[in-house]
Amino acid sequence: MKIRDILKEKDRGISFEFFPPKSVEGRQGFMKVVHELKKYAPLYVSVTYGAGGSTQDRTFNALKWIREETGLNVMSHLTCIGATRTSMEGLLKSYAENGIDNILALRGDPPKNIPDFDRAKGEFKYAKDLVAFVKGYKRFSIAVAVYPEGHQESPNIEKDIEYTKQKVDAGADFAITQMFFDNRYYYDFMDKILKIGIKIPVLPGIMPVTDCRKIEEFANFCNATVPKEIKKKMEPVLDKPEDMRKMGVELAIKQCEDLMKNGVKYLHFYTMNKPETVSEIIEGLGKIS
Repeated sequence: MKIRDILKEKDRGISFEFFPPKSVEGRQGFMKVVHELKKYAPLYVSVTYGAGGSTQDRTFNALKWIREETGLNVMSHLTCIGATRTSMEGLLKSYAENGIDNILALRGDPPKNIPDFDRAKGEFKYAKDLVAFVKGYKRFSIAVAVYPEGHQESPNIEKDIEYTKQKVDAGADFAITQMFFDNRYYYDFMDKILKIGIKIPVLPGIMPVTDCRKIEEFANFCNATVPKEIKKKMEPVLDKPEDMRKMGVELAIKQCEDLMKNGVKYLHFYTMNKPETVSEIIEGLGKIS
């Protein structure tokens, strides 16, 4: 089912992001993760797509496994950097033939393990170009990524919102935010996009802080701010992994509660393929789907 239609039908709900296993031998372990979270009736689940299409086959296989074993609605992340129109046509055809109706259209980054990766050979310069291309097929629901604190390559948040408007005008049906840890960034972002006429659903992306050191490194890469209050709370448990994880769960619950109290209807969880942490957050929130 197309996610744009699901969001029209459901007045609230959750969704999950997974990354694909490294090989077909990892299918059992991967699907165990999916099955553990299926009980929360997600509106849909998504599977990531490596830089420069480096996990294309693994992503495709994971999506098919989820559909075959669970019947859940699925969405594929899809990056276009270095891709040609011909290669993209073939991939979209395969998706359509296998009942994959939803695409998260991303520009993506060059793969780190290919130093001579030639992005110039690609025929898509920006995510908006991929959105317009996929829109032409008229059978996919299209999501885009948005950045409450601005994309790391954008000169400022105003310019980044301009880029968001371009993706929406190209045909995006809904958006998912990059992780953020201070809800004020999300609320400010929503105010700004509403003022320029962007009215598509924008699902907040929730990343539990289960390892403060790693999450800060990742946040710096993604231009997301880890508030001083969180760092301070984490300091006493930096060398106690399980205590840190539990504190991360508590912080995520508080973040989600504040979002829902302020009218947010949907929550998208970056699971990192760790179902126990996400389960504890959802259980702590009560009925949200």
